[in-house]
Amino acid sequence: MAKTATLILEDGTAFSGRLFGANVSVSGEVVFQTGMVGYPEALTDPSYRCQLLTLTYPLVGNYGVPKDEAGEFGLSRWFESRKIQAAALVIGELSENPSHWSSVKSLDEWLKEHGVPGLQGVDTRRLTKKIREKGTMLGKLVVDGTPEDGVPLDNPDQRNLVQEVSMKEPKVFNPDGSLRITAVDCGIKYNQIRCLARRGARVTVVPWDHPLDVDDFDGLFISNGPGDPRFCQATISNIRKVVCVDRPKPVFGICLGHQLLSLVIGARTYKMKYGNRGHNQPCVHTGTGRCFITSQNHGFAVDPDTLPKDWDVLFTNANDHTNEGIVHRTKPIFSVQFHPEHSAGPTDLVSLFDVFLQTVKDHKDGNTQKSVKQRLMDHLTYPGSLKPEDVIRPKKVLILGSGGLSIGQAGEFDYSGSQAIKALKEENIQTVLINPNIATVQTSKGLADKVYFLPITAEYVTQVIKNERPDGVLLTFGGQTALNCGVDLTKLGVLEKYNVRVLGTPVASIEMTEDRKVFVEKMEEINEHVAPSEAALSVEQAVAAAERLGYPVLVRSAFALGGLGSGFANTREELTSLVTSAFAHTSQVLVDKSLKGWKEIEYEVVRDAYDNCVTVCNMENIDPLGIHTGESIVVAPSQTLNDHEYNMLRNTAIKVIRHLGIVGECNIQYALNPESDQYYIIEVNARLSRSSALASKATGYPLAYVAAKLGLGIPLPQLKNSVTNSTTANFEPSLDYCVVKVPRWDLSKFLRVSTKIGSSMKSVGEVMAIGRCFEEAFQKALRMVDENCVGFDHTIKPVSDNELQTPTDKRIFVLAAALKAGYTVDQLYQLTKIDRWFLHKMKNISDHERLLETYNQAKQLGFSDKQIAQAVQSTELAVRKMRRDWSILPVVKQIDTVAAEWPAYTNYLYLTYHGTENDLSFQEPHVMVIGSGVYRIGSSVEFDWCAVGCITKLRKVRVSDGSNPPKTQKHVPATGRRQRFKRQLRS
Repeated sequence: MAKTATLILEDGTAFSGRLFGANVSVSGEVVFQTGMVGYPEALTDPSYRCQLLTLTYPLVGNYGVPKDEAGEFGLSRWFESRKIQAAALVIGELSENPSHWSSVKSLDEWLKEHGVPGLQGVDTRRLTKKIREKGTMLGKLVVDGTPEDGVPLDNPDQRNLVQEVSMKEPKVFNPDGSLRITAVDCGIKYNQIRCLARRGARVTVVPWDHPLDVDDFDGLFISNGPGDPRFCQATISNIRKVVCVDRPKPVFGICLGHQLLSLVIGARTYKMKYGNRGHNQPCVHTGTGRCFITSQNHGFAVDPDTLPKDWDVLFTNANDHTNEGIVHRTKPIFSVQFHPEHSAGPTDLVSLFDVFLQTVKDHKDGNTQKSVKQRLMDHLTYPGSLKPEDVIRPKKVLILGSGGLSIGQAGEFDYSGSQAIKALKEENIQTVLINPNIATVQTSKGLADKVYFLPITAEYVTQVIKNERPDGVLLTFGGQTALNCGVDLTKLGVLEKYNVRVLGTPVASIEMTEDRKVFVEKMEEINEHVAPSEAALSVEQAVAAAERLGYPVLVRSAFALGGLGSGFANTREELTSLVTSAFAHTSQVLVDKSLKGWKEIEYEVVRDAYDNCVTVCNMENIDPLGIHTGESIVVAPSQTLNDHEYNMLRNTAIKVIRHLGIVGECNIQYALNPESDQYYIIEVNARLSRSSALASKATGYPLAYVAAKLGLGIPLPQLKNSVTNSTTANFEPSLDYCVVKVPRWDLSKFLRVSTKIGSSMKSVGEVMAIGRCFEEAFQKALRMVDENCVGFDHTIKPVSDNELQTPTDKRIFVLAAALKAGYTVDQLYQLTKIDRWFLHKMKNISDHERLLETYNQAKQLGFSDKQIAQAVQSTELAVRKMRRDWSILPVVKQIDTVAAEWPAYTNYLYLTYHGTENDLSFQEPHVMVIGSGVYRIGSSVEFDWCAVGCITKLRKVRVSDGSNPPKTQKHVPATGRRQRFKRQLRS
């Protein structure tokens, strides 16, 4: 039986949970951090000294802990200091079976080694909201059986924490470096040393109170660190001797270093209500107005109103408007509150180290004409962009829809088009829509100003352009149909002839992503790699390409939707057959080297015309590469990527979207080697896609709405987050839940159709389920797809090794049967190449069904009452009555984009058994509108139209809406008053 413990806050609020790590009681300051990856880096960050660290993302420990091995410059390769610095770790759920190529131990084992306790099973969202409302609080983690009075509250703000974490003797890194940098160690992260040394600096790290002699260095660096900066009087005194002179040497400070520099010049610091700790803090540069996503970890801030003359604000937080940096107008001195060295987190401003060291070099060479303020301005200015006030707004915009629903192109484009129309109407722009699909919300009366029910072909669109004379057109909101039509109109010269400007992503950028040869060349220009591939215009060329690449190969059609005409070929005969059929509907096929078995990862990226970029969501396919993403079960956010991989792919996504010149939203797909950090870019979709709809609903970020606004030339930082109504849209959502998407097939309705799934799309619909653990969301999603399914059911399909290796639409139930039959996780991995982490989670469900230890745990693992009744040979009503008698009830949680860091005004809700309080109260009477559930043959977007029409009429009374497809129009803010993604049956 696992030991239990309780987190007790200073106001007496208690959070009980299961103990892991060391069996000790501790106390300190309770803080929360919203990053979704990077727990090894966070725990070893000295800035978390003596803090009880709460991670808002509930699933922690997924990728284990790597070996503590030496990397560059003799520094630890994976960690940020020599030991765990946090006093304790508080999380939702610990992964007992981590899966990653770098992992050598579990998080539980690592914490035990360092004598640090952890607490799991906590409603971390409730705890986060408590801290948000009351401010940072002291607390203690008390192991059950230990007297509470025996663990006194420890206030770390009352002592000098820097003295505890700083090194005792100076140490030199990269002794052959050409520039001499002295780094004051106030709790320095190893990656700050790496960032300096990698750029050619000889870095001498000195203790926090070490005297500073300007003859010993060419530049001074002041590190991050924990606690109140006012305790570092010795450091302040030493820095003052360097800074407060007529011709100082260059100085750069980070985090605590920023606060110390501010105190040196006479500014004031103050303790924040709950600090900024996470990987998605948006910071706006003064002067350029550009916004960057930063990693932060601090509880104190600088008051910009107390800066002396000759000092300017360098960066400002776009959310809470706190100071994020200062710079001297003429002297080579600047500092930032955020962590440009990242680790963990985004690397958007790591180039500040380049600016600093170039300033040091020029200063050393006597080249001091340009101030560091001007250097930063030049470095952060995006060349060639218009000023927002110079952008010409269109008066009438033509929107191309996606036409009739088809496999691979369904309700998601009704959603995106409707959002685009809404965004344009808010800007008082007249809208003209072309879409012959009558069963859509976007063609309803009162949305677009004019609707043409015409085919989306160049001929018909040209006629509409002649009649309407729009001055702008949106091509990226109608799927591949609209995109191809837009390319045709451009080639025919229609848009130029009638002076119609393409809004958002230029046609040239679209063509770069659609033409494989051009795309490969563009990626090589930025040193990125696409999976080895060749384009072919004939069967003979395709055969020759396959011979060069080596079998097996993947054949795909260019300019096609949903993997149409694609498949794997193991022999020349299979290739010839595939290519011949592909040329029936395309002029070009792509022959790719097979990366079957690699992980498939997706990112949704947003960029405005001024080069502000964010990645809104990343997703991981449970099925490995080889199965179309529309056919795969998908989870958001990714579960098996560590911080290095997550941000490596994020950086690549931003680099690619910038190089291609995309404005608005795009999707990028990767193949990631499960045994290393090697990756290839599979493709880029320069438009909204089905994945975009999933990402938008999974995060609460209105991608299509924002993309339409960006197409008008509105800067991303000027747009508000519609969920919080107070923070900027120039941010990356933090999730405190897990999303699982499961597709639905209706193959049984067709005779002689193969049930095998692969690189071409056959699914007709999909559902999105949300939970606080993977098992909960996974089982909910399976029930949403088919009302006759009770969950991860081993009785639906028999065990079949062949079906495990060659997937079908029912493979997930073959997996359930295999686990029931005693197959091991390793056996299943060899057969399916599904990551072991997911297989262990599925095994948890299978094992618990066999044991059914506790009712509450069964509900937390996503078991329905009917499923439990079958397992214990009872009835659903009897089980439900017992559950209610025992008060085992779900709680309502919000999807708020910010992991409860800010108050939310959202109507996105979900139910979970992992929680102790509702985010909302339900006193007033409600009317519930029941949606139609997953799309299937015979039940599709027409019922979305019905539900939206019903809700629109009910807007004058207070209403509630329950449904589950992620791509429908009714699941957008302000449609239904409250929306729950749940199954339309008792759960």
